[in-house]
Amino acid sequence: MLEEEKYNKLKDIIKIYLPEDVTVTDVEQNSHFMNDLNINSANLVDIVLDVEDAFDIRLENDDMDQMQTVNDAMAIIDTKLKSK
Repeated sequence: MLEEEKYNKLKDIIKIYLPEDVTVTDVEQNSHFMNDLNINSANLVDIVLDVEDAFDIRLENDDMDQMQTVNDAMAIIDTKLKSK
């Protein structure tokens, strides 16, 4: 899977959980989930679950703790896909 495909797939997941004051165009590689995109911790858990399903991977608690930005999520997804 190409980087752009993974990024777009991740954006499609994230956009479902964006609050009304944030649009999908605000989602950038360096966007912080909570600080920039105003995603609360409950929705962040939902994003993690959706990422697991969409990419057919399992994320551990450490992975979730490290997933602060879109770039972090991409790096974790890459690592998990390579170790499959």
